[in-house]
Amino acid sequence: MSRRVYALIDCNSFYCSCERIFRPELATTPIVVLSNNDGCVIARTREAKALGIAMGAAYFEIRDELRQLGVQAFSSNYALYSDVSNKVMRCIHSQVPDLEQYSIDEAWAELTGMLGDLATIGKAIKERVWSECAMPVGVGIGHTKTLAKLANFAAKKWQKTGGVVDLTDPIRRDKLLKVAPVDEVWGVGRRLSKSLEVMGIKTAWDLAHADLSVIRKSFGRVLERTARELLGEEWLRMHQAPDLKKEICSSKMFGTKLRTIEPIREALASYVARAAEKLREQGSLAEEMVISLQTSGFVEDRERYFSSARCILPHPTNDTLLMTQAANQALERIFRKGYAYSKVGVLLTNLCPADGYTPDLFAEPPRRNCERLMKAIDQLNARYGRGAVRVGTIWPGGRAWQMKREMLSPSYTSSWRELPRAG
Repeated sequence: MSRRVYALIDCNSFYCSCERIFRPELATTPIVVLSNNDGCVIARTREAKALGIAMGAAYFEIRDELRQLGVQAFSSNYALYSDVSNKVMRCIHSQVPDLEQYSIDEAWAELTGMLGDLATIGKAIKERVWSECAMPVGVGIGHTKTLAKLANFAAKKWQKTGGVVDLTDPIRRDKLLKVAPVDEVWGVGRRLSKSLEVMGIKTAWDLAHADLSVIRKSFGRVLERTARELLGEEWLRMHQAPDLKKEICSSKMFGTKLRTIEPIREALASYVARAAEKLREQGSLAEEMVISLQTSGFVEDRERYFSSARCILPHPTNDTLLMTQAANQALERIFRKGYAYSKVGVLLTNLCPADGYTPDLFAEPPRRNCERLMKAIDQLNARYGRGAVRVGTIWPGGRAWQMKREMLSPSYTSSWRELPRAG
């Protein structure tokens, strides 16, 4: 039986590359994308990295520097990134037998049994994703997921590879293991690498050939399995159905401080709607919600406030309307006048599968046609853009709570009015 072969396909500077798709004139311009409320840098192109712009740098501190260096800054456009991600994943899936999405910008593909040279297959995937989605990707190939992930690191770091690295050849694999820093190994990271360096483990090769009993005793079985995978021993396989989330949270900082309950209630309704949407996406119901309200942590003690309220829902549900009503009642209990609030959030807990739930004969029954209504809302929002259909307490304009996004790109993929025009 042939050994399994995995590929890790990862988009290059994904958020920034999404912004370039509809702005081809920025193909060589340094770009950064900012976090919520235009707070700090969370994505950089290769050109921006070369200018020394640090990840996590506060935008208000480097605004003038970016302007002088000719760097284009963008606010986070999550709707755009989600749509581009879905298109990229569909494109990759059409070329491989099996796909497992790992994050918004990367996925595992199984290449086992595919005919032809693996590097050539990887290049074909890369070229087609670029041709159909205008998204640059790196492809790493190996007999284990950990090796495929390391191969992807090499594909991105060294341009001579052409963006594709195949580590199924033991000689090529060992060559990379000897030069790859241990913090580039999947699951290690900088913090753990410092502890490993104290033990003389500085490269992926050192980790792969370390005393496994010492690794297991000092760091646990997870790192031991990582070391084994570096030598081609498979421990992690494709997962078609990942575990369902046990909790779902929806929370963001306000664009401005809020002192009255009306805009906070509106923001909360928006977050509840998004949490309920996520709940339906994974086919779950929630039995409880926790609503939290807080001021900034950077104010004096007398101006600081935090409170939360737990609400038990009448029955497990993913009904946005029912959850919004419960959330508003909880907000009334914890809101206090006299504070400048900076954040409200909703946490859904005690989740259970919708298809495995048996209703309680003595509990309040769900609203009639609730399931059909929620399905219709989700379909309309998917077709016309998130927020096209809103709960009554969410108003389409004048949102004082909405996060600050002064450099937001147009809704190229979710608004007819903002479709790009050729002229």
